[in-house]
Amino acid sequence: MTTIFYARVSTRDQTLDHQIVQARAAGFEIDQVVADHGVSGVKHRLDERPEGRRLYDKLRNGDTLVLRWLDRLGRNYDDVTDAVRHFIRQGVIIRTVINDMTFDGSTTDPVQQAVRDAMIAFLAATAQAQAEATKVAQRAGIELAKEKGDRFRGRKPSYDRKTFDEAVNLLGLGNGPSTVSKETGLSRQTLIRIRDDPAAAAAAMDRWGL
Repeated sequence: MTTIFYARVSTRDQTLDHQIVQARAAGFEIDQVVADHGVSGVKHRLDERPEGRRLYDKLRNGDTLVLRWLDRLGRNYDDVTDAVRHFIRQGVIIRTVINDMTFDGSTTDPVQQAVRDAMIAFLAATAQAQAEATKVAQRAGIELAKEKGDRFRGRKPSYDRKTFDEAVNLLGLGNGPSTVSKETGLSRQTLIRIRDDPAAAAAAMDRWGL
């Protein structure tokens, strides 16, 4: 039985080493690492990514696939649920670093299967809704920055785009500011401001070119 950690590394700040350290700190024993670098999860399905395609050949019944979160597997609800259900049909166990969720592809109990599948659908829908909310906030931030111009940029944000997206995603999953602070390194007050007005936070990054 093999445990494979899959990572999608799309920015310079989102390093593979950092993701592996987080997974091991959460107690995961990793046998192999498969990672796609510089690949957008918004544009490419898992089976369209060079390394993502390898998972379909490597994972076998009884193996475990570790992900930072389910959104690593696809662009939207359909992509994520298709990928997850493909692997669990192969008897693969999927686990996430965030919230330590487990989706057991090896179970044959119909009740457990129904609960598992319902949870997958709910979390995939939540991930897509959060991604859409982030896009709306970013567009609103751009428009707000255009309206205000460059005459007054205000205080420079203490976060970059990647950290902002991560914070919005974690907050959207129901995590409190204190929990998200430990994950991102941002202060609790900063996270409260992002949670309460993501459009203004996105606008601040645009004014500073972050």
